[in-house]
Amino acid sequence: MSPRLTPKGASTRQAIVQAAYRLFLEQGYHATSARDIARAAGLSTGGLYTHFADKEQIFTAVLEEFHPFLHILPAMLAAQGETVEALIYDIARRMVESLGLQRVALNLIFIEIVEFQGGHFSEMFPQYFQQLSEVFARVNRMLGPAAIPLPLLARSFFGLFFSFFLTSISLNDRLPSDEKTLDAFVDLYLYGILPRPTQSESSAHPLSSTTSEESLP
Repeated sequence: MSPRLTPKGASTRQAIVQAAYRLFLEQGYHATSARDIARAAGLSTGGLYTHFADKEQIFTAVLEEFHPFLHILPAMLAAQGETVEALIYDIARRMVESLGLQRVALNLIFIEIVEFQGGHFSEMFPQYFQQLSEVFARVNRMLGPAAIPLPLLARSFFGLFFSFFLTSISLNDRLPSDEKTLDAFVDLYLYGILPRPTQSESSAHPLSSTTSEESLP
């Protein structure tokens, strides 16, 4: 927000963002016009364009105000655990619980992905990366010599537990999704589905040459 914005201007801008947020969730991005947003905010279309250049700029402001990451990351940062296992269990639990509280706002993520191919969030991501790094740096400090590159650790974690949440809400009661199921997902994340091979078995594995640390992204 511009530091030169008057209190009235700041209030008007906030009304626009709030109105756009509601309409984007109810109608979708393309079905919502600038005129719709202006009317919902109690403004003329010209008054709206005093604060924003176009509808896409309004959507960016909505993401900055309501993106679920604003709530998910602080919840994950509050996780506790004396061991890697305990810490991962608590991070996963807090992430899934926070996602549940932000279920409506999650629609913004889908609009961003479908309509804009994630372009806005890729520009916003640096502001979240420090907090995200703090979460998984704690895990890596416990792992010690077995530490995993932070981008890989974060992507693997979000990939599994975001999918846990999405399948829980999309399949409703067709699949179990209680605390025991979440614990099973954590076990799967921590230990995988196969026993760790011995050194001789690993060197003979057909994928061993492509799964070395040097090949990780």
